[in-house]
Amino acid sequence: MNNGEDQVKVSLEEIVQAHMHLKDVISHTPLQYNRVLSERYGANVYLKREDLQIVRSFKIRGAYHMIRSLSENGPLSGVICASAGNHAQGVAYSCQALGIPGKIFMPSTTPNQKVKQVQFFGGSSVEIILKGDTFDDAYNEAIAESEASGYTFVHPFDDRMIIAGNGTVGLEILNDIEQAPQYIFVTVGGGGLAAGVSSYVKSIAPQTAVIGVEPEGAASLRYSLDHDQVLTLPQIDKFVDGAAVKRVGEQTFAICKELLDDVIHVNEGQVCTTMLDLYNENAIVAEPAGALPIAALEQYREHIQGKTVVCVVSGGNNDVDRMQEIKERSLIYEGYKHYFMVSFPQRAGALREFLVQVLGPNDDITRFEYVKKSNKENGPALVGIELKYREDYAALIERMNSRGYPVVELNKDPVLFNILI
Repeated sequence: MNNGEDQVKVSLEEIVQAHMHLKDVISHTPLQYNRVLSERYGANVYLKREDLQIVRSFKIRGAYHMIRSLSENGPLSGVICASAGNHAQGVAYSCQALGIPGKIFMPSTTPNQKVKQVQFFGGSSVEIILKGDTFDDAYNEAIAESEASGYTFVHPFDDRMIIAGNGTVGLEILNDIEQAPQYIFVTVGGGGLAAGVSSYVKSIAPQTAVIGVEPEGAASLRYSLDHDQVLTLPQIDKFVDGAAVKRVGEQTFAICKELLDDVIHVNEGQVCTTMLDLYNENAIVAEPAGALPIAALEQYREHIQGKTVVCVVSGGNNDVDRMQEIKERSLIYEGYKHYFMVSFPQRAGALREFLVQVLGPNDDITRFEYVKKSNKENGPALVGIELKYREDYAALIERMNSRGYPVVELNKDPVLFNILI
């Protein structure tokens, strides 16, 4: 690895070279003006639609450029990567397109649908190996196999060729817009996309502010920046799987530290609301990481009024099986759904009394179960209530208290919430 910030920077020339490698292989994804978001924020909002990429993610840009560059320098015995998602698909597609054998290590817990997608893009050129229960397990196996086989490891973000390939997103944005935007919002996971986009944009339009956006439960770049060194988060919320990274890259950290104008984080529940809005209002299917930059606009509402803004929708590989969880997280974040631990009399008619005395005319009980049954007069019950109007919450709590129901508000207790819900 190079030492010093100047040595790890990705140059304009490297990104242009990556563009030459990619221009006849990948999709030049559209930069679309979005009327709904523009009217909502009083700005000119454009979406860079990487969810419409060949593998429905920007990840193919870095993977193909790196593998193509390595193969031009001499015979390449093969490549290896570890991924449970978009990076695996990008590497698999590149292997098939370039005729280079690849080994894709994925956790054994990876959904079958994702395994099939990787096999589809890689065809006979790739071997999928399921190892361990987590990404870290698969990563360690991939590194060991790379050292044993001589295959080249394709890192998902911390490599200058990967960063240069990702930088072509910034190149296309500035080529496709009449005037350089005042703001570009880009997802940060390991930092490869943000490092690449900011490298190009700051070389051509240094006045454009590039804002990195992380999920609140996995804000590894912000954590490292606050300590002025790359550190590993002790634990993360894995919901925004495309950006849920415990530790950013060394090279990406150095570039992002120098070039990003701000790094902010967004609550996972707000991301879910944004995903649902994108689908309902624009028929856009974004994955959680792809919706992050759009969700971040709310924090910058005052700054972007009257400005031209670009949000990079980094991917659209969203698993339909997650839709119920997405809706649930959104309702909780927006204040419509609440969970309580309520002490109930363990006798017939107790639930009916609760419904009559406590529930408002527009409230709906969505879950009820005794957590522990005993011979005692009272027992705790898990109760889920969905409100039609979130303003009705205070009155609901008041009725519980006035009727003498001991209650714990689980939405306000993350530890109990994660255990019980």
